[in-house]
Amino acid sequence: MLQRITCVDHIKIDSVSFSSIFQIGDSEQILAVSRALAVQREAEIFFDNEGNFDAFPVFSEAIPFQPPDEEIIFSTHNLNPVLKVRNIDILGASSSSIVHLGNSRNIAMEARVKHIRQLLPRNNNSGEEGI
Repeated sequence: MLQRITCVDHIKIDSVSFSSIFQIGDSEQILAVSRALAVQREAEIFFDNEGNFDAFPVFSEAIPFQPPDEEIIFSTHNLNPVLKVRNIDILGASSSSIVHLGNSRNIAMEARVKHIRQLLPRNNNSGEEGI
């Protein structure tokens, strides 16, 4: 694990929600996933059989990952192994996000949202087709 120490005098977080994490301390692996259907309707109609993620390919498609095509060589040397912060003030962490004070080896995060807008039919008396 990395050899740095995080020191925070004061932290204030108002809200942590929807598969989010607030963690103090080191972690070997973090995997955060959030899926959401955001439906906007003009009419207030609700159906009890909605919300099937399998009906939308966006939730099952592979995320393209392009590894670097060149070798990256680097070295680090921490003259002062302490990361010191006086004050952190966060309004909110949401939708598969992480507030993490510490070291991490592997982190994978994914948030997928399908936005759907359902509008009422429009009467078009001008004879032109609507968009």
